[in-house]
Amino acid sequence: MLKLIKLEWKKNKIGKYIRNAVILAAVLCLFIFAQAYLGIANDPDTGVPDAAPGHGTISAPVELFTSMSFLVFTAVMLSSFIVSAYKNKTMNLMFFYPIRRQKILVSQMLAVWLFNFTALVLTKLLIYSCILAGSLFMASSFPIDFDMGSAGFYIQLIVKSAVIVTMGFIALFIGMAMKSSKAAIISSFLLILLTQANIGDFTMADNTVFPVILTLLSLALAFFSICRAETNDLM
Repeated sequence: MLKLIKLEWKKNKIGKYIRNAVILAAVLCLFIFAQAYLGIANDPDTGVPDAAPGHGTISAPVELFTSMSFLVFTAVMLSSFIVSAYKNKTMNLMFFYPIRRQKILVSQMLAVWLFNFTALVLTKLLIYSCILAGSLFMASSFPIDFDMGSAGFYIQLIVKSAVIVTMGFIALFIGMAMKSSKAAIISSFLLILLTQANIGDFTMADNTVFPVILTLLSLALAFFSICRAETNDLM
């Protein structure tokens, strides 16, 4: 399986995705650092940080913007690795290999999942480290509500990252069902609205049950997509 994953990375030129992930991480880090220390999130009239209800601490924008960005990034990669491969008929060649279709599809999904999970975890660690370093010299506009010396911080970071990247399988299922890369990417934006948006004081972002339900749904749809690979005709 590891050889197949490496083959997928090589075939899809993983270097360009590494470059884009590094750029994305740098932009997010600069943007959130500016929110915390350069006052770009402050109300110009009052000078007080203008945050949505329940998002008054620094970890809220970190989780919000990284989750949004990498959910879309995951959907884009899944579209490129899988949906486009079906549409462009390059999957035909792969299915001639003496390997089960299901194993090929699993390797593609794992190639995307592992890359984005690692990238998301590293991006969050970079941002939190920069915020913590900045707090030694400047006063943050938002209360710093995390402790990088705690094991719970890393457990929570890993779990949340895994949940966000796994949600990308919902977008993949929709893209494959509609035979459209655009549908998969649009679905990722809809998932962002569903999981991160505020309606007044109401938001699903802090709901602990809803992400669990979405994660289980994501895994179920991923399993269903894999099971159908052996019998479904190519797009």
